[in-house]
Amino acid sequence: MTFLRPTLLTLACLLASPGFADDLPSLGDASSAVVSPEQEHQLGRAWLALLRSQVQQLNDPQLKDYVETSVYKLVETSQVNDRRLEFILINSPQLNAFAAPGGIVGVNGGLFLNAQTEGEYASVMAHELAHLSQRHFARGVEAQQRMQVPMMAALLTGIVIAAAGGGDAGIAAIAGTQAAAIQEQRRFSRQNEQEADRIGIQNLEKAGYDPRSMPTMFERLMRQYRFDARPPEFLLTHPVTESRIADTRNRAEQAKPGGIEDSMRYQLIRARVQLTYEETPGLGAKRFRAQLDENPKNDVARYGLAIAQIKGGQLNEARQNLAPLLAKSPNEIIYNLAQVDLDITSNKLADAQSRVDRMLTQYPDNYPLNQVRVDLLLKQNRPADAEKALETLLKNRPDDPDVWYMVAETRGLSGNIIGLHQARAEYFALVGDYRQAIQQLDFAKRRAGTNFPLSSRIDARQRELMEQERMVKDMMG
Repeated sequence: MTFLRPTLLTLACLLASPGFADDLPSLGDASSAVVSPEQEHQLGRAWLALLRSQVQQLNDPQLKDYVETSVYKLVETSQVNDRRLEFILINSPQLNAFAAPGGIVGVNGGLFLNAQTEGEYASVMAHELAHLSQRHFARGVEAQQRMQVPMMAALLTGIVIAAAGGGDAGIAAIAGTQAAAIQEQRRFSRQNEQEADRIGIQNLEKAGYDPRSMPTMFERLMRQYRFDARPPEFLLTHPVTESRIADTRNRAEQAKPGGIEDSMRYQLIRARVQLTYEETPGLGAKRFRAQLDENPKNDVARYGLAIAQIKGGQLNEARQNLAPLLAKSPNEIIYNLAQVDLDITSNKLADAQSRVDRMLTQYPDNYPLNQVRVDLLLKQNRPADAEKALETLLKNRPDDPDVWYMVAETRGLSGNIIGLHQARAEYFALVGDYRQAIQQLDFAKRRAGTNFPLSSRIDARQRELMEQERMVKDMMG
């Protein structure tokens, strides 16, 4: 992921051009007269669709649920006013995280590889939320209103190339179009970083974490990447210096002793991410087995080993490793989901169904449990029941492209062809492919025939998507 924060500044500047900025209400600060909070919200959703079309994502429901739950915990005690958040988990082992205008929160898989404790992970997210609450992006626009739109559009093109994996080509495009402006933005960012550190530390303490995790994370990252020719993106956009570490350490030490440093749940989720980036399940199993040999009471290593064994087809061995974990914590969702995965892989669908039903009585709104319930219904050739279950899931996750993708597949299996095309349209819109989205609604209208109420609803949605597409094209120059 490359130069994400300037990307958002770019789009904000485009919205701040005279054609967009007229008659904006002042909400108490000068930046609101340039980019209003509602514009930021619309901008963020449009940019998220663009980003989804450019990068590979992690679609593990347990990882998504963890990130969403943990970030909302931080948001509750933060200064973020607009809490309509959307999340994107990027499939990259590189360290990066960001919070963008409109409540877009992004996390690379590499954050879990680098943050060794939940406190370290939370310190990064608290810092990013502080950028959001202080509206640093809109304030950046205010500081650079005189930048011309063509120059900003050229910068955006380079950033999108880099975000999509173009590497040096994208970086060269950025350097070639905006060297002076980037220098000014860096100057502005140093002030933002100090403010985000200060507010992030306050948020960590309010949320119940040990704020000392922030300087601890910074210190280790500086040691780890001190001699790298090109450090991770997070360190390029958030430079870690001795003075910054000293400042955060001094602020953190003023907090009362105590607070959450780590949790079992974080470590279990981290083990899942680590397996994602192993070359083979066998290598993952070897690493977790070595940890378990060193400490037979290491439940995280035992869990990681069991998951690796399921992926590698060693089902009996996985069952043996999950048994003591479930005996110790029979209601732990993560362990139960691993057992369900094992039962499905072993074609023991009745056992899996029984376990899911029991867990749902305790945690009826849990996203990963409801997702696996749909998977099970499809495995049992019950697409109509799966479709009903997905309708419930959609009420809680109406902007999740992974859910809409499954809705489309399930409606197709149950014979709901109009619904299939409508779901595909929503999926394509959420991943930034408006041409396909509008085309899918054309297919749905043809099927609707003389059902005028349905045709009218499809027409209205199609007009909305056309307007979204126009807005994105305007942003792209």
